[in-house]
Amino acid sequence: MLSRRNLLGAAAATAAVSTAAVSKVALAALPEPVLQTSPDTMPPLQPPNGRPYNPVVTLNGWTLPWRMNNGVKEFHLVAEPVVREMTPGFQAHLWGYNGQSPGPTIEVVEGDRVRIFVTNKLPEVTTIHWHGQRLPNGMDGVTGLTQPAIPPGKTFVYEFVARRPGTFMYHPHADEMVQMAMGMMGLWITHPKGRHPLIAEVDRDFCFLLNAYDIEPGSATPRVMTMLDFNLWSWNSRIFPGIDPLVVRHNDRVRIRVGNLTMTNHPMHLHGHEFTVTGTDGGPVPRSARWPEVTTDIAVGQMRQFEFLADEEGDWAFHCHKSHHTMNAMGHDVPTMIGVDHSGVARQVTQLIPDYMVMGERGMKDMTEMEMPLPDNTAAMMTGTGPFGAVGMGGMFSVLKVRRGQRPGDYTDPGWFQHPPGTVAHEFAGPLATPAQAPAASGGTSMPPAAVPARPVEVQVRKPAGGHAH
Repeated sequence: MLSRRNLLGAAAATAAVSTAAVSKVALAALPEPVLQTSPDTMPPLQPPNGRPYNPVVTLNGWTLPWRMNNGVKEFHLVAEPVVREMTPGFQAHLWGYNGQSPGPTIEVVEGDRVRIFVTNKLPEVTTIHWHGQRLPNGMDGVTGLTQPAIPPGKTFVYEFVARRPGTFMYHPHADEMVQMAMGMMGLWITHPKGRHPLIAEVDRDFCFLLNAYDIEPGSATPRVMTMLDFNLWSWNSRIFPGIDPLVVRHNDRVRIRVGNLTMTNHPMHLHGHEFTVTGTDGGPVPRSARWPEVTTDIAVGQMRQFEFLADEEGDWAFHCHKSHHTMNAMGHDVPTMIGVDHSGVARQVTQLIPDYMVMGERGMKDMTEMEMPLPDNTAAMMTGTGPFGAVGMGGMFSVLKVRRGQRPGDYTDPGWFQHPPGTVAHEFAGPLATPAQAPAASGGTSMPPAAVPARPVEVQVRKPAGGHAH
């Protein structure tokens, strides 16, 4: 739900300016901070003023409204603690902007002059770095290097021109390890001001950020000291099945923009279609450097945008191809029990502990259908149900839904795909042929015997420069 809070009195009185170039008129009153509390994907924000553009759809997110002030687009970001529903039944206590983590997407047009007010409601100092932007050095947002930190309760203002089109991010450069581990980040999209030779017009334009958390089962606050062993891998701080599908119309040209602010790389894989990487945070990719892919790796701190023609109907998986990144709240100290028959022990244990469950003797897929008791506020490790049963995935996983009947601009979930008769894999009921075998070699074995030398072989080594042979 969108709501508004009026911070004009306190915030305007304490406003601090990071550059003398901002006019007094701009500081007379701050734009109202717009907040969002719903975890659903919001409809694209059609620009009410300024130069026109085709807006993006932020997966499980939204675009921040602005006001025009003498030709300048003014935004208001509030850095604050937030509660984010990561999947139904599981909430995390994070830090973010304007009621959510990640914060709202900022959309502007190439050449726009932009003014962003940043109010700090965190318990410590912060700044914002505009990742990938060309701007004056004093607006780059690095604490101590290019600006003083924003103290709690104060408001700073950033102002610059959006000089080049592309997909960018924003995040703190103050106590970055803690603040980014708590979820402080957001997307920035700069649209081209007109037709661009390297930026195609598309029918659907999705964007989201990759993020990761270490939240112990039964708790709600991330462990900020974790360096690598995260247990929740998310898109826009949502984990499957809490991640919305990407709904498109058959034969739509689709663009997906992804930014990586985790501590590792992510090979993003799309089923059923080929795509080309058309842009990075460095700008559009020259056409001569593009090639078809079904997986593209996104390293830490990188943006990738890729495009494809959605010409295959169906419900197509879209996910990170690191297997552990499609699971939730996975422990790292669980032993491998595959092939171990401990049914006798299990029967004895269940007499003492009725809820005891055998884990992993046939793999982990059985857990998707088990009613395992979990601590309060804990996401199941593998969950989500499709038309044929348990999907057995979590974390960085969603579905691209391609439909002929989807109307242009309609992002509502059409439900599960109705497969034409004879197009679904099924059990084979006929007789199985006896597999062919290669004839056995002499001696009755399937492998010929190893050739053993009849006598030892003497090896002589000649050493250079008059050395002796042995």
